[in-house]
Amino acid sequence: MKASVLTLQWLDVVEGELLLFAAVWFAIGALDELIIDILWLWLRLTGRAGSQLLDLDPASALRGVAAVLVPAWQESAVVGAMLDHALRSWPQDRLRIYAGCYRNDPATLEAMIAVARDRRLRIVIHDCDGPTTKADCLNRLYAALCEDERRSGFRARCVILQDAEDMVHPAALAVMDRGLDGADFVQLPVCPEPQARSRWIAGHYADEFAEAHAKAMVVRDWLGAGLPAAGVGCAFSRAAIEQIAARRGSDQPFAADCLTEDYECGLLIGEIGGASRFVRLRDASGALVGTREFFPGDLAASVRQKTRWMHGIAFQGWDHLGWHGRPVDLWMRMRDRRGPLTAIVLTVGYVLVVLWPLLALAQWLGWYEPRLLSPGLRALLAFNFATLLWRMAMRFSFTTREYGWREGLRSVPRVPIGNAIAIIAGRRAVWAYLAAIRSGSVRWDKTAHGVHPSLASAAA
Repeated sequence: MKASVLTLQWLDVVEGELLLFAAVWFAIGALDELIIDILWLWLRLTGRAGSQLLDLDPASALRGVAAVLVPAWQESAVVGAMLDHALRSWPQDRLRIYAGCYRNDPATLEAMIAVARDRRLRIVIHDCDGPTTKADCLNRLYAALCEDERRSGFRARCVILQDAEDMVHPAALAVMDRGLDGADFVQLPVCPEPQARSRWIAGHYADEFAEAHAKAMVVRDWLGAGLPAAGVGCAFSRAAIEQIAARRGSDQPFAADCLTEDYECGLLIGEIGGASRFVRLRDASGALVGTREFFPGDLAASVRQKTRWMHGIAFQGWDHLGWHGRPVDLWMRMRDRRGPLTAIVLTVGYVLVVLWPLLALAQWLGWYEPRLLSPGLRALLAFNFATLLWRMAMRFSFTTREYGWREGLRSVPRVPIGNAIAIIAGRRAVWAYLAAIRSGSVRWDKTAHGVHPSLASAAA
């Protein structure tokens, strides 16, 4: 019995230390989010945070050639529908879509050829076996654009990034084109599509993007901080792309060894002195002018995707971009790179969730007497609980606004699901980063896609 008491006392000490660690870091994270919330609420009250109504014709003529780069590896199930939908949605003559695949991916090539009836589409076959990285495939597409410019004597006005699974909005091309009138980089919202077969795993992406692209990106844009590119629904001016390549000391603008080349290019716009804009508009039906797509619907695929994001943003972003710039940019880079630390703090939090009822039961049985919490720690716990309720309310409101009250209600129990995925992805990202250091190379660990949203909508 004495040994059991000593064990319980030891566990009580462990619980106290873990509780202090978690409470401090949860409070720091809560304060960080509260500042963003307060800024957003002020922008909202002053009429600068709401979505504006679309005020141009979706088929408006472009001010110059818009080159859309669509890299693909093993995307035969979706790329044909994506290209066909984009070409039908965007009728502008000055559109050029460069769709890239690999020489050892005949299925994707066949899917592209099946819709290659439009002269605005150019299929580019990479001259090496895939997969390399998405950035490497993008560089091959950019080289094809440069080759066309030399041969035909034109110069593209902008370079737009889209993925093989995207469903574009009919007005998105015209909006990005107009947005570049006063900027070097434009990002439109990303809208994960709800999936009836995966309300919980796929659904948590809808919650995260609804809040991030209605609040955090709006505040970031207003602050004038560097904006990360989402890799879809984003446009770079031709001059900015060239400057990014020159900054790398190369003719290739995308870092071939980077897993989140889009994020990196977005932040580089600020470093080369360019201007960035996050444009949030709604059409006459109330739908956001942005990019819709299906995100992973099973646990393994979601973990792989978030591992890639965390590896690229937190670790490679630190390596490639470092810590410099204005205080507001440093603040945003800290927010972007907190994923691994968040995973550790969440892990400690869930360990406490398991440990606390066991010790509470032992106390109730009279087996030992726990230490009293200090007033400071009690205050931290009360603050964290209050901010947790606030966070749930914010998550509910943003999800409800975009997807309806049913999804809003689901957003609350989806929070621990997202946390569990973040914890697993954090561990994997650390090992992936260490493996990349040892091997000196990274590979395109892409997400598999089964159906394009336009086909799913038609079937429904």
